[in-house]
Amino acid sequence: MIRRRLFVVLSVLAVSCFPWSEVAARPNLILIMADDFGYECVGANGGESYQTPHLDRLAATGVRFENAHSYPLCTPTRVALMTGKHNVRNYLNFGTLPRNEITFAHLLKQVGYATGVCGKWQLGKETDSPQHFGFDDALLWQQTRRPPRYANPGLERNGVEEEYPEGSYGPALINDFALDFVTRHRDRPFFLYYPMILTHDPFQPTPDSGDWDPKAIGEKVHRDVKHFADMTAFMDKMIGRLDAKLEELGIRENTLLLFLGDNGTHSTVTSRFQGTDYQGGKGTTTSRGTHVPLIASWPAVMKKGRVCQDLIGAVDFLPTLCDAAGVPVPDGSDGVSFLPQLKGEAGTPRDALYLWYSPRQQADLKVKEYAFDHAFKLYRGGQMFDLSADPFEEGAPLAPDAAPEARVKLQAILDRYVDARPTELDRAFLTANPGATSPKEQGKKKRPANSAN
Repeated sequence: MIRRRLFVVLSVLAVSCFPWSEVAARPNLILIMADDFGYECVGANGGESYQTPHLDRLAATGVRFENAHSYPLCTPTRVALMTGKHNVRNYLNFGTLPRNEITFAHLLKQVGYATGVCGKWQLGKETDSPQHFGFDDALLWQQTRRPPRYANPGLERNGVEEEYPEGSYGPALINDFALDFVTRHRDRPFFLYYPMILTHDPFQPTPDSGDWDPKAIGEKVHRDVKHFADMTAFMDKMIGRLDAKLEELGIRENTLLLFLGDNGTHSTVTSRFQGTDYQGGKGTTTSRGTHVPLIASWPAVMKKGRVCQDLIGAVDFLPTLCDAAGVPVPDGSDGVSFLPQLKGEAGTPRDALYLWYSPRQQADLKVKEYAFDHAFKLYRGGQMFDLSADPFEEGAPLAPDAAPEARVKLQAILDRYVDARPTELDRAFLTANPGATSPKEQGKKKRPANSAN
């Protein structure tokens, strides 16, 4: 509590003392995140099943990343994205962001940014949750309750429940908020975090679908995976609508727009990708569950399209946004800014990515911890895969003496985090799950005795 109050006081002082001329020169920042939307779904990436013209156009004039990875599930990604920390440090359980965490919204608000969030929340049921985490204004689904999200939805505006008339569509209402937010703040720097509701199951018709039912109530009606294509097209349309509004307002040039997916596509969705069938793998720790699209567009900085092969993780967005806004990154961040790559510079690319993944932090735990680079992947238990020959880890793990240099490199990364789990998070978990084994202890049990090999 003392830390929180001190941060708020310092934030107020920083904003009041910062020269307005310097604040006004900072870029606008928009971070859009699609829900359950893997790399294979974007046309510019080689996807062949869906219409994504607006994303393809942003990629053609910006930077398209080919090796961005999230966590395999929504809340773990959201926690890492907003705090710049690996889940091993601060992931308590599914649907929760610990209230002592500092987010990218806090940091940007500290230097004068107007901050807004719209879309899917799933990070705390308190009515003040968005404001507590640094957002001035919010229109959200799944904050204090879980009503329908698509046809005739229930949303919450700054913690107040709102119901919408017959024929309303949740993603369109959220997009209306986004357009209104950038319009209201067009004369000052703003940060809009837009975690979209689409394209998560239930797969239901959109207003552009031939079988759209404006009277539909609930998430079980008209449910069919065939609607995923229409949902993808509508998601892309909403991005195009926001992009057009920025142009109309005359602020597109100095607006950095980042788009990514929160995890892989649902396993019931099979798409055509680069000439072959590609099954979604949400919830799995293979690339089907973590490989997501990442597209960046900033006309003032990017004049023609580029493709970047660097490894990017969810924790890298906080330092990148801070870097773009000229905000110091707090101590304890695990992220690496990729702003230099956006500018066409070499930057400091990662040698590998690290993930600690515990899907829902319930009694079964199912903690998986691993590190990987472009060629190899090593799990805490010692299983290692050659990603060039076996990208989806369908075969047997490599022999213990295979690829020794890669094993040593990746094991060294895992060793950095062997004691990173805070004791208080373990204590909170064990209180809620009597008789369970804590994530830290489970991780130690999986650690091979010969950890240097």
